[in-house]
Amino acid sequence: MSRSGPPPIPMTADERRASAGLAGIFALRMLGLFLILPVFAIQARDIPGATPFLIGIAIGIYGLTQALFQIPFGMLSDRIGRKPVILGGLVIFFIGSIVAALATDIHGVILGRLLQGSGAIAAAIMALTADLTRESVRTRAMAGIGISIALSFALALVLGPIVAHWGGLPGLFWFIAALALAGILILLLVVPNPVQTSLHRDAEPVASQFRGVLAEAELLRLDLGIFTLHLTMTSLFLVVPLFLGDQGLAPVDHWLVYLPVLVLSIGAMVPLIIQAEGKGRMKPVFLGTLLALVLGLLGLNFLGTSVLTVAFWLFVLITIFNLLEAILPSMVSKVAQAGAKGTAMGVYSTSQFTGAFLGGLIGGWIHQHWGAHAVPVFSALAVLVWFLVAYGMRPPRQAVPHTIPVGDRASDPSLAEALLAIPGVEEVLVVAEEGVAYLKVDKDRVDWARLDAFTAAG
Repeated sequence: MSRSGPPPIPMTADERRASAGLAGIFALRMLGLFLILPVFAIQARDIPGATPFLIGIAIGIYGLTQALFQIPFGMLSDRIGRKPVILGGLVIFFIGSIVAALATDIHGVILGRLLQGSGAIAAAIMALTADLTRESVRTRAMAGIGISIALSFALALVLGPIVAHWGGLPGLFWFIAALALAGILILLLVVPNPVQTSLHRDAEPVASQFRGVLAEAELLRLDLGIFTLHLTMTSLFLVVPLFLGDQGLAPVDHWLVYLPVLVLSIGAMVPLIIQAEGKGRMKPVFLGTLLALVLGLLGLNFLGTSVLTVAFWLFVLITIFNLLEAILPSMVSKVAQAGAKGTAMGVYSTSQFTGAFLGGLIGGWIHQHWGAHAVPVFSALAVLVWFLVAYGMRPPRQAVPHTIPVGDRASDPSLAEALLAIPGVEEVLVVAEEGVAYLKVDKDRVDWARLDAFTAAG
């Protein structure tokens, strides 16, 4: 009866092309947003009008417009089509990069970053991915996008110092503009056109579900978590380049610290993910990770007295960042009700980008009034509050989303009851207009054979 999941179904050539193309677009855009993180705090000091506060705003302000527009743009794509919205977002991102590249003072850079964030296409990309893939392979396609985000962050930390050394901040923003053009070409030349555009509750927000999602305490804890994580990460990169510079490391050589730290952090997070996901120890691993994050922030601030010690504490912090970026969406997926994952992830992503904005805003303000070393202390206090809120969380259940097509059977009032009778199926939401049943299944108990037979019978 038991197996780890339904047997893997190979993607078609069009599905592979769509998944790779959309993951590439997502990665290029996120790379463009992240590239300034490892260099801006140092490079921006020479921009007319720059202060630590305005530098913080310039780094984080993309999160404000990203948070404001990503859900509306996703819903707009339901009306006018996915590709027009994605194309429009990439054009706005390109224009914002040009504005920042041509800026003559810090306010021009802030305007450029504001525009970059306004090209909020994450929800539209997810929806187009769902349009171009079958339910049976969609999880793999979405996972590919998630991996591309992690890779873009890692690549940004290595490439940012090198590109900025070559062309300064203007050259960095011109490079980002080129990334936007590359994304446009991929959209037009690689990504197939969908046969039809449909609403996918597992991939995009649904307006009628927001009230229920916002009333779920466990989801709100996770929203606070991703908010705090990105607040911490953004504020931290206001000062990490300065800490490395204080140890005598030239900005062009900062990648020599970031690259080994990133490589080692990937290996370090794997056993933690195995314990959390594979061994069912999500809550203790999660809470322990938050305490380690507090320790890492304080260690960086008070014990980072050489390049090696700064690198060590960065290794601790980036390992935890990457781990939490991996397990928090998984926890959202487990906690959200059947058919509400897309809405839950929409609120979660809005919280994430709001955190990035406030991390830059508050971190820059603290830096200006109390100095660079006050910023990690502020971040540690924010994470401690997160720990206290998360302490009362329920251990996430093992139920995961699973979607099956049911066609004309969707109008059968007994369908949900029949699905719930299958061992391991815990929740069912049948959406007649979509011809789909959204399930939550316990992956360790579900009778996949019966579920597969049920699906095949339709």
